[in-house]
Amino acid sequence: MFVLLLVLIVVLFGFGFLNPIWWVAAAVLVYGATRYRRDRGGGLSRGGGSDLGDYRDYQERRNRQERWDRRYSRQHRARWRREDRQDHEHRR
Repeated sequence: MFVLLLVLIVVLFGFGFLNPIWWVAAAVLVYGATRYRRDRGGGLSRGGGSDLGDYRDYQERRNRQERWDRRYSRQHRARWRREDRQDHEHRR
């Protein structure tokens, strides 16, 4: 999507040599694209709200990982204890 927008901007800039109104159209597209990327958390200068979104993504991943760890350890806790006892008995 971004590549198509970039190609469109370059084409409009090229048409600007025929009629300067195309330069205005290219400038409007550049402004709109940079503004759109900033609102979504990208771009050169990131707004304050994007950090909050990044933290929420991190928090969701961390919570999913913790739930998976708890579920997995609960399912296999008895087997691990049995294997640990067997290893301990074999060492003696």
